[in-house]
Amino acid sequence: MRLVSWNVNGIRAVMKKNFLASLEAMRCDVLCLQETKAQDKQVAEALAGINGFHLYSNSAVKKGYSGTAVLTSREPLSVRYDTGIEKHDQEGRVIALEFAQFFLVTVYTPNSGSELKRLAYRQTWDADFLAYLKTLEKEKPLIVCGDLNVAHQPIDLARPKANYNKSAGYMQEEIDGMDQLIAANFIDTFRYKYPDKIKYTWWSFRAGARSRNVGWRIDYFLTSSGLAAQIKDADILNDVTGSDHCPVTLDVAL
Repeated sequence: MRLVSWNVNGIRAVMKKNFLASLEAMRCDVLCLQETKAQDKQVAEALAGINGFHLYSNSAVKKGYSGTAVLTSREPLSVRYDTGIEKHDQEGRVIALEFAQFFLVTVYTPNSGSELKRLAYRQTWDADFLAYLKTLEKEKPLIVCGDLNVAHQPIDLARPKANYNKSAGYMQEEIDGMDQLIAANFIDTFRYKYPDKIKYTWWSFRAGARSRNVGWRIDYFLTSSGLAAQIKDADILNDVTGSDHCPVTLDVAL
């Protein structure tokens, strides 16, 4: 089963940038999308021409902001939206699909902001989201994917010294949140397969960052530790354009 996760930075925008060709080339069974920036009806309209997939979307109360969606060729047993915590459930950030052997959770983690105004909220989110995952994991193992808005280790961004404790996405508080996910027995699948490989998933639109590969790895596939033997490969498709992020993939044996 091939799973793909991609922050598209606007579903209507990416549809104009060879999205359909990219989807066909990725040959995935499931595609999880973050930052759709559209209401559910608008997401459905944008993706109406795609056949062979079931669509599930979760939009923010605020129009044109945040939002997640999932396209899956395999119909899930059930679908759950949000975390059940009202203060976290206004921005369409979480969808959980139940399959026979696991839950697939896609998430668009809140950004702390350029002036770090949401850093305190982000810490609350991280703790509550981990608690949500551990509750869900009592039922079945998890595969968790999405834009986690954190570079976990120095290898995960081009300029760690310049950004450490200065930039959203590489604050110690955010790193601590990722540490807690790993400590709770979730596997960072790309690092599990490739401990020393340098690849990024996001590049600023400024100063030609992508062409110079001055990037960050902030998009992940995590799995429950019990699924370790089923992780066949994980990759970062940094040649796929259309967004400031690129897709990340996970191949699992079922």
